[in-house]
Amino acid sequence: MKHCTRIAALAVLVALTAVVPALASSHREAPAILGMPQVDGTDFYIFRSYETGREGYVTLIANYSPLQDAYGGPNYFPLDATALYDLRIDNTGDGVEDLSFVFDFINYNLDIALQVGDPGSEATVAIPLLAAGQALVQPGGLAALNQATLYTISAVRGPLDAPASVGLVTNAADGGPFFAKPLDNAGLKTFPEYERYASLYRAEISIPGCSGSGRVFVGQRKEPFAVNLGEVFDLVNLNPLGPEDGESSTTSDKNITSIILEVPTPCLTGGNGPVVGAWTTARLPRVRTFSPNPTYEQPATGSNDFVQVSRLGMPLVNEVVIG
Repeated sequence: MKHCTRIAALAVLVALTAVVPALASSHREAPAILGMPQVDGTDFYIFRSYETGREGYVTLIANYSPLQDAYGGPNYFPLDATALYDLRIDNTGDGVEDLSFVFDFINYNLDIALQVGDPGSEATVAIPLLAAGQALVQPGGLAALNQATLYTISAVRGPLDAPASVGLVTNAADGGPFFAKPLDNAGLKTFPEYERYASLYRAEISIPGCSGSGRVFVGQRKEPFAVNLGEVFDLVNLNPLGPEDGESSTTSDKNITSIILEVPTPCLTGGNGPVVGAWTTARLPRVRTFSPNPTYEQPATGSNDFVQVSRLGMPLVNEVVIG
């Protein structure tokens, strides 16, 4: 029932959405986003797909939740289930989105419990771990997972605050509206083959109003942006005359959460020529009420329209390179 309610509510909420700008975006440089890393967009990329056989596609990548450490347990870095994450495309050159893909996430704690203690006096204790055992890529091998994240994708045509149509993107494999996100990498004991495990969550998709299928993946990836953040913020303590690649990137051991969508090119251009503009935004309910009896799935409830709290249309260049 909750799933059906969320799907029905999503179309209504998107239709009622009001897009309100806010001073908050990449890599926590905006003060308003400091306390909300789950909705902090860090980098945005859009490019023609270069994989063999995918020349007729465009890839969009929006990264969120910056500077993730590999030891960031026990809950790691789930996306905000009260937020909406958007990939917006303008194909008419007026700075207003003509097509948007709206991602809505649902997080679950499966509360796997184990018997612990001496025989005859065992206690049942819920474990504070992502998994109760190794997550092996084989039939039944993922039963040990203790958390799960599902999401839906809505294709919204026209401005988000006054959409012409809203349709659910479906899984080409089963026709259903739900997709799953892999858990973050807790290490080699939990995930002996993390890339094989994560690859199970790449899905072929059918997009309403678009011919041909696309692909989607949402999950933790290695941080792709190279920068010496510490030295930059230490009065730009860099040596511009030093050797190229003379120092390693301070983000080389960090992770990021990526929303990755591959779409047929005609779906994005809409017959309006080969040039499109694109950006990502995250939105939160204007009013959020924290529950006195919170659960992992629903720590708070939201009401009224959604307010934009993060917006980004390129990799992080605004605060140092442009300045």
